[in-house]
Amino acid sequence: MAKIEKILCAVDFSEHSPHVADYAATLAKAFGAKVLCLYVAPSLSEYLGFHVPPSSIENFVGEIVAGADTTMEEFVAKRFEGVACTGKVLTGYAAEEILAAVKSEKADLLVMGTHGRKGIDRILFGSVAEKVVKSASCPVLTIRPEPVEK
Repeated sequence: MAKIEKILCAVDFSEHSPHVADYAATLAKAFGAKVLCLYVAPSLSEYLGFHVPPSSIENFVGEIVAGADTTMEEFVAKRFEGVACTGKVLTGYAAEEILAAVKSEKADLLVMGTHGRKGIDRILFGSVAEKVVKSASCPVLTIRPEPVEK
């Protein structure tokens, strides 16, 4: 049987993140696993070439991270009750940071959402989930957004 002791749950704090967390929490309870809940804030370093002072970008990113830390604490407390879970906020490119965390944390399973974009949206925005699935060193469970009820 597969050994699942550590689950990495990557979230983006969108309205779909609680759905993703529910899967990670359920699996953690079933396997007695620990969870690392991860959010990757954008670094915005690609904007340094524009006429924006680097200090302004660094301050803005710092504010995003500070806000994300608070949001993460609340998210973990609400979504992972009864589960050994820690939250972590990183800065950078989401796919790269998630893949690095899978390795450094020695995750046995990665649970993450996918927005299910198609067509031009997928071309323009790319797919973090697709990049991660193709390169992850552990199994990846992708969770599509819940359908909106009418």
